[in-house]
Amino acid sequence: MANTSSEQPVFSIGAVAKMLGVPTATLRAWEDRYQVVVPYRSEGSQRLYSRVQVEQLRSIRTGLEDGLSAADAHRMLSERLGAAERGTTKPDPAVPLVLIAERDPYAAGLAEYLLRTEGYDVCTALDGPEAAHLFGERSPALVLIDLLISGGAGFRLCRQFAAAGQGQILAVSALESSGEALEAGAAAFVQKPIEPRLLVSVVRDLLGTSALARPAISMASQA
Repeated sequence: MANTSSEQPVFSIGAVAKMLGVPTATLRAWEDRYQVVVPYRSEGSQRLYSRVQVEQLRSIRTGLEDGLSAADAHRMLSERLGAAERGTTKPDPAVPLVLIAERDPYAAGLAEYLLRTEGYDVCTALDGPEAAHLFGERSPALVLIDLLISGGAGFRLCRQFAAAGQGQILAVSALESSGEALEAGAAAFVQKPIEPRLLVSVVRDLLGTSALARPAISMASQA
């Protein structure tokens, strides 16, 4: 089966070093010592990293910032990857399910990775009909919806999901649409591009899983 866009090797080691703020020598040392994130090699033996691998390295860097040793950060990532490959990460009824309705496959993949890393169960739809189907079938605790999905169908889906009276709705868009999003039933709106930690924080707040949680918040209300 062909690799997805997020799995295609596209980034040089120099680009990854700049994106993550990690020296190239450190990236090479991690690869040689731990063999967890192993880049592809071009015909000229140049290291090439996929978007997924960049996010894996980002999680390692975050672990280091949180006080983990490099060995522990790599061990935790290896355990997560191994569990996913074995299919042992089964849905837990106690774990909130987040439905990502996003038109951009890369943005969807990144959001899914970030939320799974935080312990959430995640399902993804790349168009409006699929999002509506998954919403009815899975009853998510939160829907992260790009308002421009399927040519702007996100507003209609917001109203539809809000009328169902289940779960929270976090609307996102490259356009400033906070007023329209809240009127359509969203509990919060964040404009793209979204900083990863902000995304995770807002999801935590909406699901009541952080000390800052409120029944419903609006990023627009802080403007």
